[in-house]
Amino acid sequence: MSNRLDGKIAFITGAARGQGRAHAVRMAEEGADVIAVDICDQIKSVTYPLASPDDLDQTAKAVKDLGRRIVALKADVRERDQLRAAVEAGMSEFGHLDIVVANAGILPLSLDDTEPSDFVDASDVDLLGTMNTVAVSLPHLADGSSIIVIGSTAAMIPNTTANPSMGSGGAGYMWAKRTLVGYVEQMSYHLAPRFIRVNAIHPTNVNTHMVHNDEMYKVFRPDLEHPTREDAEPGFTYFQAIPIPYVEPQDVANLAVFLACDESRYITGQQIRIDAGALLKFPAGPLG
Repeated sequence: MSNRLDGKIAFITGAARGQGRAHAVRMAEEGADVIAVDICDQIKSVTYPLASPDDLDQTAKAVKDLGRRIVALKADVRERDQLRAAVEAGMSEFGHLDIVVANAGILPLSLDDTEPSDFVDASDVDLLGTMNTVAVSLPHLADGSSIIVIGSTAAMIPNTTANPSMGSGGAGYMWAKRTLVGYVEQMSYHLAPRFIRVNAIHPTNVNTHMVHNDEMYKVFRPDLEHPTREDAEPGFTYFQAIPIPYVEPQDVANLAVFLACDESRYITGQQIRIDAGALLKFPAGPLG
């Protein structure tokens, strides 16, 4: 541990497991204390299981085991008042806020029964949830703070999540994540006079529940009635130029630590891909 984030406080959404837990643990390893929130409940349009209160407890334990402090609370990023209460609870405990990781996201894939509400749920969590996270954090961010938005390489590549085979939930995910590109550029410009930096990380497939579920396997192997993870992984690998099926949550968290620390103090407004060359391989999309 290098203590690159010593004395800093990080507010992380979707922190109960997956990428969110990786962000919390890596930042704690580097000396940060953490405000962690997660919905810890199911959203009807999401067919894979979302995080549970036990998952959030495990994140809290992992941070405490590193000797760092954490305020871990249940909150829905779609509800700004819930996020505001979580930040205020963290401020009461820590007194300041330096890092924001807007990580919470969903990809509804009800392929056999897609509904317009799937688009609404995806855009509410993935776009509005990010905007809510930033909005409640801004009053507490000191000059020199860092905001990190988690986007998606897939949403930057045509004919992936926007493909009709992904349903309205995939379209909502694509639209939300793609809209975040412009949001990051605008916010970074307007916050630059305060030395507050805003950057986006756009991962390819990540080894989490969002990728590993039956509906996603069907997208990659529509020729099979009940495809398994083993059936789908060759398709995952085809998506990247570097022949890997997915990156790990820690790969994303490692970059987030860099963007959160003073080593990146003049990096802002950037769209940084951790995509193993996916966009290089498919600039016009996999069907282009």
